[in-house]
Amino acid sequence: MLTAPGFESATAVTPLGSVAYVNAGPNSEDNPAPESLVFLHGFGGGSSSYEWSLVYPAFIHRYRVLAPDLLGWGRSDHPERQYSIDDYLECLTSFLEQTCSAPAMVVASSLTAAFMVRVAIARPDLIRAMILVNPSGIEDFGKSYRNQIFAQIVRIPLVDKLLYWGAIANPDGIRSFLKERQFANPDLVTEEMVRAYLASASQANADYAALAFVQGNLCFDLAEYMPQLTVPSVIIWGGKAQFTEVEIGQRLAALNPEAIRQFELLPDVGLTPQLECPAITIGLIKKYLLMLG
Repeated sequence: MLTAPGFESATAVTPLGSVAYVNAGPNSEDNPAPESLVFLHGFGGGSSSYEWSLVYPAFIHRYRVLAPDLLGWGRSDHPERQYSIDDYLECLTSFLEQTCSAPAMVVASSLTAAFMVRVAIARPDLIRAMILVNPSGIEDFGKSYRNQIFAQIVRIPLVDKLLYWGAIANPDGIRSFLKERQFANPDLVTEEMVRAYLASASQANADYAALAFVQGNLCFDLAEYMPQLTVPSVIIWGGKAQFTEVEIGQRLAALNPEAIRQFELLPDVGLTPQLECPAITIGLIKKYLLMLG
């Protein structure tokens, strides 16, 4: 797990374990209490706060920037448990309560972005605004990932562990995952990215959280929650993201035009524009922070 230069490491203790995070911000008498800007990574083989490390340094002149590793990922605790949706909703809520003294601006990716919609519905007092990158419960509008053959195979006991440690948590598996699942342009995957994802995927008990995701145990229909959102938000969508077609994103946004202030489509980008085109992503986040702020 690689951390951007100039950032410090810290820990927040949640009910289910310790969450490691990096943070930095302006240190100036003119800005003694900067607003918090929280970057939340998505799910996948070896995900961690590294996912946002090419983006979040651009914001430390204005914000107190925080980027945690979710429970079961990166440097955070990896308890042996059957992870559930409620586990992550509880941990995300606890993290924001402990680290942000005022409602935070939140930038979140994929399944975690979908979780944050539910957190924002339950606790709007914690969140000022959100920028959601490819938010999906991966079961949206009744189209469930759990029905796919791979999800069914990986639910077989012992086979799940063998697949994770034999096919995912190794350099070739990580490289293939990034090139085939995360990026629209595989040539943009770097060896630094492979190393960072592999370091997270190789942690003891890293298979528990990863398998909960690939088995479909964390899936839900985000469309059922989207109309309840009141926190002002923007959606950024990679047009070539797998499992999350553009039509899904457009339909989700249309469910609540009052809260979803803008839907930004990046036609030739995959699931993680923050890694595939960080400069464009930085520009869009700056633009929408101004709009939402």
